[in-house]
Parts: sequence; C-alpha cells; structure tokens
Amino acid sequence: MKNYLIIGASDGIGLSLAQMLKSENHITGTYFSKDPAVLPNGIDYLHFDILNGDLQVDHLPEKIDGLVYCPGAIDLKPVSRISQDEVLEDLKLQVVGAFATVQKVLPLLKKSEQASIVFISTVAVQKGFSFHSKVAMSKGALEGLTHALSAELAPTIRVNCVAPSLTNTSLAGRLLNTPEKVEAHGKTHPLGRVGEPEDIAEAIAFLLSDASSWVTGQVIHVDGGKSTIN
Repeated sequence: MKNYLIIGASDGIGLSLAQMLKSENHITGTYFSKDPAVLPNGIDYLHFDILNGDLQVDHLPEKIDGLVYCPGAIDLKPVSRISQDEVLEDLKLQVVGAFATVQKVLPLLKKSEQASIVFISTVAVQKGFSFHSKVAMSKGALEGLTHALSAELAPTIRVNCVAPSLTNTSLAGRLLNTPEKVEAHGKTHPLGRVGEPEDIAEAIAFLLSDASSWVTGQVIHVDGGKSTIN
C-alpha cells in the first residue's frame, strides 16, 4: 500500500483520482470550500487554504509516495480586462502553491523508494487560445517547474505533468452548463468529445505507479488530440 497526497481532492479530477486509488492505497486529500459532511469515505481529508494557509504536515503519513497538485482556475478574459492583482493571485494559486507544497512535503517524499510528483497544466500552454493569457501564464510556469524539478530531484523522485483540454468538471461549469455547450465543445476535439475527470485521473494514476518508473520530466497531453491534430 502506498501513501498518496492529493491537493484538491474534493471535486473534479482530484476527487476522481482519490476514488480511483483509495481501495489499494492510503489517500490523504485536501479540501477548501466543500462541506466536510459531503466528502466521501475512505479518504483522509485535511482542510487547506492554499492562498492563506499552511499545509499541516504533522497530519500526514511519515512517508509520501506520490504528490498530486490539482488546484486551478478558469477565468477567461481579454488581456485588457485582467488586473495585475488577478495575475498575481492566479500565480499564487497555481504555481507558488505547487512550489510551496513540494517544499513542505519533500522530506516525506524522500523517504519513499520511488516517489512521484504530478502537476496539472492545460492544452492552452501549447496552443494559443483567445482570452487564455492568465491561465496560460500560470500553467506555463508550472510546466517549467516540472522540467526543473525533474532534473533536480532525479533519480529518487520523478516529476511529470498532465495537460488536459476542456474537462467536464465544476471548474469548467460555465463553459459546459448545457448539453448543447458540451456537444459544441466536444466537436472541437478530434476525438469528438470533451474530457471526463476519469480520463485525466487515469493518466495521473499511471504516472504515480511503478509502471511509469522510467518516465520523468514529461508534459503528457490528455486532450482528445487537440494539441497536435488539426
């Protein structure tokens, strides 16, 4: 049994991953705004406010075999309407939060024989989309962190990143809040549909597992072909 820490495990991709892994592993997941009463059983949940709090490592197992950082935001605006404060807050959530979490749990990761860190990026880093400047900046920085940490922490800790396209989670609620929108966005992908949380969770589970023991420093696109096929 392995010990996995999932930051942002109360909804979307993080929750899907936690549910997928919990039967054979010990999962510690963090939540922020969710009512604890509705969180699923079988997962040890900790409250964690990334922007204003500090991860309580004394509540974690002595050894962590895998860390997954799931928090994100989709706030699509023209560049002329984005304030510098909004950019800084987004960077704090998506990049500084990931960096600080790695720093905090690194001693626990080093106790594992084969630890793995997985970040979540977006297809919008590789492909240019209008109104995506804020998220592309943050996730682009996260991909840079992936490459740098994979070099620094090898060979004992692997670091990879999964870059989805539009995925059917609450984060994308405004974009996918009707069947018509889901169908329309699905048609923009070569595989004819938007992603589901399980699609991304499966890729992350692979990167956490021993089956990916020779994979590090990679940004793996799980995007229905959107990043490479016209």
